[in-house]
Amino acid sequence: MVNIPKTKRTYCKRCNKHSVHKVTQYKTGKASLYAQGKRRYDRKQSGFGGQTKPIFRKKAKTTKKIVLRLSCTDPECKAVHLHPIKRCKHFEIGGDKKGKSTSLF
Repeated sequence: MVNIPKTKRTYCKRCNKHSVHKVTQYKTGKASLYAQGKRRYDRKQSGFGGQTKPIFRKKAKTTKKIVLRLSCTDPECKAVHLHPIKRCKHFEIGGDKKGKSTSLF
C-alpha cells in the first residue's frame, strides 16, 4: 500500500526553486485516430484478409508503474512535470497517515 500526500514541496524547473506542488495521478489520454501508427494499422486491416498484425495475449505483469503528476501551485508558474515511482498494487493520494500503533502492554 503506497500512500502519497496531496501536496509535496519539491524543485520546479520553471521557478528555479523549491515550491509546493499539487500531486495527482497521471492518466493516459484517449488515443488519437489520426496518429501515424493507427492510420497505418487501419489501412492494413481494411478489406479482406482477416487480422493482419499479432494480438498480444501473454501479459506477464500484474501491476503498472505509478506516475505522479506534479503541478506547481505558484500562480504565475503552474508548470507540470511527471514523476514515475515504483510498481504497486494499491495506491492512494492523501489517505490517513499510519500512526504509531498502540502496544498491548
